[in-house]
Amino acid sequence: MFNNLIESSSHAGEFKRRGSFLLFTTATYVVLFVITGVVSIYAYDAHLEEQTTQLELLTFVPPPAPEEPRPIQESAPRSASTATNNSGQSTRTILMDSTSNPNNPPKDVGTIASSVPPANLHSIIGPNNSDPPLLGSRNNSSSSGNGSVVTVPDEPPPPAPIPSPAIPKILKVSEGVLKSQATSLPKPIYPIIAKQARVQGQVSVQVLIDEMGKVLNAKVISGHPLLILEAQRAAMQARFTPTKLSGQPVKVSGLITYNFVMQ
Repeated sequence: MFNNLIESSSHAGEFKRRGSFLLFTTATYVVLFVITGVVSIYAYDAHLEEQTTQLELLTFVPPPAPEEPRPIQESAPRSASTATNNSGQSTRTILMDSTSNPNNPPKDVGTIASSVPPANLHSIIGPNNSDPPLLGSRNNSSSSGNGSVVTVPDEPPPPAPIPSPAIPKILKVSEGVLKSQATSLPKPIYPIIAKQARVQGQVSVQVLIDEMGKVLNAKVISGHPLLILEAQRAAMQARFTPTKLSGQPVKVSGLITYNFVMQ
């Protein structure tokens, strides 16, 4: 019993000591947090002295519009009285030098061109502005006795060249013309199978002959199947004289007919 009382007393003192330590630690942390908050408030600088209560209005100023180009003043047309005359003398209503002469610049500068053309060395004052016709002009004009202008035309253009007739690449001829140009026309061999089957008839072969007279291609057009092979072989061995058209050798196309007859 006394042992239990001693243990209870020791536990109570331990709990009291721990409670005091916990309370002291909590109070210490609370004080530190309060001090940190107060210090941070005083340390913050809001720059209140730099703030102002004035209201600033920002406005958009558009860029200046580009200036429109001024229209170029066209020079006034010269008087219609400026024409060629047949008197042989240049006349001007006012003797005025050319503005491009650097030795005699105009006294008054204006924006409108004068209707009077500049005078030349032989110009005189007259009722209108006119110049004599130029000799040896481009249109070779000459004046006749009654004052009319006669225009001499230039040399006529050369005649257009006559186009040469087109030469065909392949000349098609009839069978009679083709056989007349043949230098060698071997006969086909009668196939043994066709003889045994007593097959006979005609075989038409279309041949293409080059510029030297040699057969390039032989194509069977019609005939019995047992006879076409020998007919095609005989057509490939044929030779012809070269055909020329307008002095140039050309290819020739035509038909050769072989007649297979039983004897």
